[in-house]
Amino acid sequence: MAPITYKEIHLVNRPEGMPSDDDFKFVEQTVPALQGGEILLKTLYLSVDPYMRGRMQDAKSYIAPFQLDEAITGGVLAEVIASKSPQFKQGDIVNGNLKWGEYNIAKADGLQKVDPSIAPITTRLGVLGLTGLTAYFGLLDIGKPQAGETVVVSGAAGAVGSIVGQIAKLKGAKAVGIAGSDEKIDYLINELGFDAAVNYKKDSFVEDLANALPDGVDVYFDNVGGDVSDAVMRLLNRNARIPLCGAISSYNAAGKDLGPRIQTSLIKTSSMMQGFTLGNYAADFEKGATELGQWLQAGKLKYEETIVEGFENTPQAFLGLFQGSNVGKQLVKVADPDFAKL
Repeated sequence: MAPITYKEIHLVNRPEGMPSDDDFKFVEQTVPALQGGEILLKTLYLSVDPYMRGRMQDAKSYIAPFQLDEAITGGVLAEVIASKSPQFKQGDIVNGNLKWGEYNIAKADGLQKVDPSIAPITTRLGVLGLTGLTAYFGLLDIGKPQAGETVVVSGAAGAVGSIVGQIAKLKGAKAVGIAGSDEKIDYLINELGFDAAVNYKKDSFVEDLANALPDGVDVYFDNVGGDVSDAVMRLLNRNARIPLCGAISSYNAAGKDLGPRIQTSLIKTSSMMQGFTLGNYAADFEKGATELGQWLQAGKLKYEETIVEGFENTPQAFLGLFQGSNVGKQLVKVADPDFAKL
């Protein structure tokens, strides 16, 4: 068998402001001979996620930064091509945190087998994976929505936000979304069942938001920060809860992110804001995944995927996250399986 050559995507610059194509480099590699316990994986789908932008900075955070001139890593769905591990066989579909590469060599530790009969395999990178679990734990553990309350979610048409609003509805709350286009507003209301949605790019956003929230805000699931969150903070009810999931509006800011101070709003309303990352809930992943799976199979959860075709288009798919080009989960399709029947 001739050696397999493939490409990886390396980070070669730490971007200031919005990343560009120049920050990424496609590097050709050759698959080495498998050693004992190793598995050769062919990448089928890559996940691109906003948190990866933070890992491009050399700064202390909850997860180590990407290293320059090394492959970027993230959520990957792959097919086992060859295996020297008793845990996996040729044709198995797995997911794990792997390199942005057309192939990977991995150990069994850290890989999870995916059963294609339960749901489309891509759901393991979205609604039944890290993004679905982020929505589940952030909303239910920190937000604690009650029947009749109002839940507001920013970035509502994204992978996490779209699930947050639907879970809020399942708990009997009113769901109000904030998104960046009229098409997304229509999707939130008419496809996902949000009670209302507001386009933050309109000049009338602040007024539109207030009109959509006559009863104020009991839970604000914050994915974006910035001016959008400043507007929501003015409408908090007493004892509001704010799960702080992301701040995508500032991820590419060249300077410090400045804005109104929120302390007074929190004090006046006795509100609670808590930041979190999904790793906080690692011990409960199985519980969350089980309930999400039950809702999905019962038709109580809908999901959308924006899939870019071609490994060579991975950087553009990543940059699209910050331009609002995706609805639901952003994925890159790299290849079809060689052996698995999906």
